[in-house]
Order: sequence, then C-alpha cells, then structure tokens
Amino acid sequence: MPIRVRLAVMLAERQVKSKDLAEYVGITEANLSLLKQGKVKGVRFETIERICEFLKCQPGDLLRYEQGPPPDKEGPPFS
Repeated sequence: MPIRVRLAVMLAERQVKSKDLAEYVGITEANLSLLKQGKVKGVRFETIERICEFLKCQPGDLLRYEQGPPPDKEGPPFS
C-alpha cells in the first residue's frame, strides 16, 4: 500500500491520547485505531478536517505516498 497513514506519529509527537482525539472528532476509538493502522478504504474530508484542527497540522502531515514496486501484471485481477 503506497499511502501510509502517519496519525500515530502525529499523536506521539503532540503527546495526545487517541481517546481525546476520537472524542473531539466524533468517531469511536475502534474506528480511529483502524485509521491509524491504515486499514480503512476511505475517510471523509470532515474527519480529516477535525483531526487537523485538533492536532494543528495539515492533511499532508497525516498521509505519505511511498513509491512501491509496480503491481504484478501476470497475477489474477482480483484476490
């Protein structure tokens, strides 16, 4: 997955608890945990906006693109 979520890093840098952020954003701690792990398929702009308000950061601070190997063209189209 070439998009990496850096939310855990931002929380640690700002010494913020996940519980406090989840409460401010209006999502469950379980959903915040999934977001921190990069295990979500999508996230609302409103959620990103609230996270950035609380952490005083930019959306680019939360996400990073990492170049990965090209996808295997000979494998099955779906897994």
